[in-house]
Amino acid sequence: MSWKDAAEPVLTRMPTVRRPEGHVPFKRKLAWTAAILMVYFFLTNINPFGLAAGQSSDFFGQFRSILAGEHGSLLQVGIGPIVTASIVLQLLGGANLLGLDTNDPRDQVLYQGLQKLLVFIVTALTAAPMVFTGNFLPVDTTVANALGISTFAVQLIIFAQVFVGGVLILFMDEIVSKWGVGSGVGLFIIAAVSQQIVGGFFSWSALGQVGFFAGWYGILFGDLTIGSVFTADGLQSLLFEPGNLLALFTTVFIFVVVVYAESVRVEIPLSHARVKGARGRFPVKLIYASVLPMILVRALQANVQFLGQILNRTWQGMPAWLGVYGDQGQPVSGFFYYVNPIQQPQQWMWFLGETAAEPWMIAIRIAIDLTFMIVGGAIFAIFWVETTGMGPEATAQQIQNSGMQIPGFRRNPQVVEKVMERYIPQVTVIGGALVGLLAVMANMLGTVGGVSGTGLLLAVSITYKLYEEIAEEQLMEMHPMMRQMFGSE
Repeated sequence: MSWKDAAEPVLTRMPTVRRPEGHVPFKRKLAWTAAILMVYFFLTNINPFGLAAGQSSDFFGQFRSILAGEHGSLLQVGIGPIVTASIVLQLLGGANLLGLDTNDPRDQVLYQGLQKLLVFIVTALTAAPMVFTGNFLPVDTTVANALGISTFAVQLIIFAQVFVGGVLILFMDEIVSKWGVGSGVGLFIIAAVSQQIVGGFFSWSALGQVGFFAGWYGILFGDLTIGSVFTADGLQSLLFEPGNLLALFTTVFIFVVVVYAESVRVEIPLSHARVKGARGRFPVKLIYASVLPMILVRALQANVQFLGQILNRTWQGMPAWLGVYGDQGQPVSGFFYYVNPIQQPQQWMWFLGETAAEPWMIAIRIAIDLTFMIVGGAIFAIFWVETTGMGPEATAQQIQNSGMQIPGFRRNPQVVEKVMERYIPQVTVIGGALVGLLAVMANMLGTVGGVSGTGLLLAVSITYKLYEEIAEEQLMEMHPMMRQMFGSE
C-alpha cells in the first residue's frame, strides 16, 4: 500500500473553505476581501492572554514586512508557516518524491490536505520555541498568580492562542483565494508593508512637552528648520539616517523599476485555429515568475536565523565559529553573522562609523547575501514556474486547449512547447536574479519606514498584479461572455 492510500483518510478530511458554486459577483468579491482585511488588522491588535506586555524581543522584526504578522499579537507567526510548508512541498515535488500528479483531481485533494497538515505542524514548531524558549513571548507572572496556576500552564495558554492565530491566517488566505480578489498572502503582505510605509512618513513622537511628527516629513522638517543640515553631521544624517533622502530615493526607485519591469515582456503572437481573424498574444514578462518566490528565499533565511537565536539561548557552550551574539540579540561574528542578510544601511556603512564590524567581514556578508538572493531567486523562480503550471509544457497545453496556435507553426503541443522553451526558462532565471539583486540593494540603501527591500518589492508587484486582476474582473463583469473564455463560469 502506497503512502497516498494510507494518508488519504486523514488528508481528505482536513478542514477546508468551500468553493463558491458558480460565478461570484465582483462587488461580493470586494466585500469578502475588505472583510478579511479588517479581520487581519483586528487580529494584529489583539495580544495573547497571559503575555507580559513590553518585555519581549522580536527576532522576526527584520522580516515582519514579508511574514505579514505582528509581534506580540495573535498573528505572531504571520504567513511564515504557509511559506515554509510551500518551500518543503516545492522541494519534494521538484525532486518527484511525493508521486503526486497535480492534474489528477484525487492527487490535488491530497496535495492540498498535505499542505494544510504541514502548515499545522510548522505553526506548532514555530510557536513552541517562541513561547517556551528565552524571552520571545514572556509570561505575565501576575496572571499566573491571579489564576493560581503555574507559569508553564500560562505558556501553554499563550501557545494555544498563537497556534490558533496561525491556523486562522491560513483559512483567511483560503477565503480570499476562493471568494475574494487575489490571494490572502499577497493581501496581508500589502497591508503590512503599507502600514510600515505610512508610519515611516507620518509617525508621531513626543519630544519634550511638544508633540512632533517623527516620520520622514518630520525628520526632514526638523533638519531644515534648525539648520543642522548645513553641518557635516547634519548632511550625513539627511542622506543616510533611516527615513531620510536616500531612503526616499530608494523607495521611489524600487517602485519605478518594478512597475517598469512588470511592463517589459516578450509577446508571442497567437491565432485561433478555427475562427478566422481571431488573434491574441501570450505575454512572457521579464518578472515572469512574479516576486513571490522571494518570500521563499527570505523565509529560508529567517528560519536559519531563528535557529541561531534558539541555539544562542539554549546552548551555553555554543562555539564562536558558529555565532557570537551582541547585546541587541543579533549575531556579530561567526556563521550566523555571515548568513544574516543586510537589513539596513547602518549594518554595512563602516566608513561612517555606523558599525563596529571589520570591512572584510562586511564584504563577506554582502557577498553571501548577494549570492544567496540572486542564485536563490533564480532557483526558486524556476521551482515556482514549474509547480504553478507556468512552465513551457503546461503553457503549451493551455494554448492547445484554448484552440489557439502560433502562426506559422503546426498546431501541436510539442511544437508550441519548443517555442516556449526559447523564452520562458531564460526569462524566469533573469527575472528571479534581477528581483534578488533589487531586494539586496533596497536593504543596503534603506527605505521609508524601514521596510525590507523584499517587502517593498513584494508590495509593489502584488499591488500591480492586483490592479490587473481587478481590471480583468471588471471586464468579465461587464461582458459575461468573457467569463466562459477565461473559464470562470
